[in-house]
Amino acid sequence: MLRSFRYDWSIGLLIFGIHLILLGYLIYRSGYIPQILGALLVLDVMSWVVSSLQPYLYTNLDLGFFFPISFLELLLPVWLLIRGWKIREVTTAES
Repeated sequence: MLRSFRYDWSIGLLIFGIHLILLGYLIYRSGYIPQILGALLVLDVMSWVVSSLQPYLYTNLDLGFFFPISFLELLLPVWLLIRGWKIREVTTAES
């Protein structure tokens, strides 16, 4: 049962990584939130996907340095709490 849970957890982290890629892309393309936050979310995907695949692909490799990278996704809620309430609608000049 524990081994089954580990497989399910790894699949869930891969799906979460896909979610973060899409969210990072949308943030990068939008004009509401700074593009650097979108780029950092996409970088954060690397830590989630690599660490979830580590037991299957590279069992003897120490990936402890990816753990601090996983906290990059906390920058988005912090930014939303501090600056998000002042978001103005982006106006585009139509020619």
